[in-house]
Amino acid sequence: MNLNSLDWCIVIGFVAFLLFMANYTKRFVRSVADFLAANRCAGRYMLAVSGAMSSSIAVIAWFEMYYKGGFSSVWWAMLMVPVPIIIGLSGWLIYRYRQTRAMTLAQFFEVRYSKRFRIFTGIIGFLSGVINFGIFPAIGTRFLIYFIGLPEYCNIAGLLVPTYPLLMAILLSLALYFTFAGGQIAIMITDFLQGAFCNIVFIIIIVVLAFKFDWSQLSESLSKAPANASLINPFHAGDVPDFNMWYFIIGMVSVFYNYMSWQGSSGFNCAAINAHEQKMGRALGNLRDVTSTFFYLLIPICAYAVMTHPDFSAQARHAEAVLSGVESETIRAQAIVPVAAATFLGHGLLGCMCAVILAAFIGTHTAYMHSWGTILVQDVILPFRKTPFAPKQHLLILRIAILAVTLFVFFWSCLFKQNESIFMYFAITGAVYLGGAGAVIAGGLYWKRGTTTAAWWTMIIGSVLAVSGILIRQFNPHFPINSQWIYLITMVISCTLYIGISLLGTKQNFDLDRMLHKGKYADEMSEVQDHSSWLAKLGISNQLSMQDKLTYILCIGWTVLCFGIFLVGTIYNTFFNKNVSDASWLAFWRIWLVASCLIGLLVTIWLTTGGIKDMILMFKRLSALDRNYADDGTVENKGIGENSESKKQMIDNMK
Repeated sequence: MNLNSLDWCIVIGFVAFLLFMANYTKRFVRSVADFLAANRCAGRYMLAVSGAMSSSIAVIAWFEMYYKGGFSSVWWAMLMVPVPIIIGLSGWLIYRYRQTRAMTLAQFFEVRYSKRFRIFTGIIGFLSGVINFGIFPAIGTRFLIYFIGLPEYCNIAGLLVPTYPLLMAILLSLALYFTFAGGQIAIMITDFLQGAFCNIVFIIIIVVLAFKFDWSQLSESLSKAPANASLINPFHAGDVPDFNMWYFIIGMVSVFYNYMSWQGSSGFNCAAINAHEQKMGRALGNLRDVTSTFFYLLIPICAYAVMTHPDFSAQARHAEAVLSGVESETIRAQAIVPVAAATFLGHGLLGCMCAVILAAFIGTHTAYMHSWGTILVQDVILPFRKTPFAPKQHLLILRIAILAVTLFVFFWSCLFKQNESIFMYFAITGAVYLGGAGAVIAGGLYWKRGTTTAAWWTMIIGSVLAVSGILIRQFNPHFPINSQWIYLITMVISCTLYIGISLLGTKQNFDLDRMLHKGKYADEMSEVQDHSSWLAKLGISNQLSMQDKLTYILCIGWTVLCFGIFLVGTIYNTFFNKNVSDASWLAFWRIWLVASCLIGLLVTIWLTTGGIKDMILMFKRLSALDRNYADDGTVENKGIGENSESKKQMIDNMK
């Protein structure tokens, strides 16, 4: 076993603290809105850290990608840098979605399209989500087994029990308790604490590794990559499997097209105090990625050096001995980094790293269990009800649905045989829902001509195309079109269908102002965006405080800097000098690493201190809040609003 008593004290102590905080949040869950959306009491910093909390599977997926692509993958990933910042600052989709006051995406679908469409999208989104979620426990559990060095079997009262399903059951039970304890409130609080802890650990590990590994060792090992699969020069990396330039170009398109579509963290989309705080939280969340991205890159690069550089031959032999017992090539690719990392992280850091992965496991699984369980109830079961559930009954049904999701992903992880990389699995399973959802959401929020018929056909055809891709890839993993390209094809066809069918259909316009509570439908809760100038359209309007403007400028400045470097470098390497030496690229990457580390440290301090203040304020708001028990995610279509006295009276009579 790789961990000693110090490491275990760090892991157990951190988990115990999270359990205490999750248990503390129980007292604030008094209504369905508390459980579903933290009763809309979260501030921007809380959202930035907890909403951007790294998932265990994402950490492992990034490790896998950067081990294969190295610095070359980082370069092409810069192509995507401006997209989330522009989206976050402009409030694209998320601002209008908050103006609808819907608690789930499918609730918005019922208001915009129809109840039947809400149910259909709820089913498709739920199935796509739980299948996508299905491999999360497997990958997180395997990472911990390989990283900790656990045996294949453990002896319990004289019985040899397989470690893999046992550990997975323990981890899922832990995440389930967090979710049951306080719903979205517990998820946000514990995710914030985990996110803050992870950021601090990232900085510590980065600094230690900078002293442990000489730059020349990293440079020499990365230089050994095959021709046209360079881990240093992105313009000599055309043969890097899966994670080349086209992967990131398609990713850039999908981020814009499907922003907010995926409901794996739906509770965060409606947890802010108001639409403005939601938008600010999204913008700040992008800055948090500076620290985590650097960490995701450095660990695989050090692992690559251990596996290829002669200075680390003894550690490489140990790692190879462990990996030789992994039969599946797909699983072996995911295990290389944790196995190698266990050989170069010293005691103390091993415990911190284990706590990070465990924290990421809990954070991801609580958010996904909560999201898919609540979506099953709110968007599939609830629309069939002629009368609303009583609050206690509603909360019980939500918890039963969350338990059902947990059991499903446990058995899926035990039985499913993964045959491609994590990000490719994400792309193809997500496309079942995302292929059509992007067009339906954007069209529904911004285009009054979008029709219900167009929405139906878009979702149906998009799902059929994606399912066909899953079947093809499952039975023929070497099919020439990979999952990312299938995802792009699905998005293009779906978008074309939505526009075309809407234009050919009825010319009756939908009343967007009523749905968004604007114009004559505005009330005391309504918010209006300032579009008086191009700066205002980007989000920098006179409605903002000086602090907000400075935040926006910092977000935009970092984006412009990163994207500017990418543009200049791409133009220079494409048109002026196609043979820039690896030595020049390595000099650039060294400067980039140092700058990212310093900026990441400042961002970590800023967001952590702001998040602590937000957490205290959130508890105060929840303590003083006068609950509206009629706010449960249902839609009234007969002129009775969500806060109507008749509905409140009905709820009171049922309690």
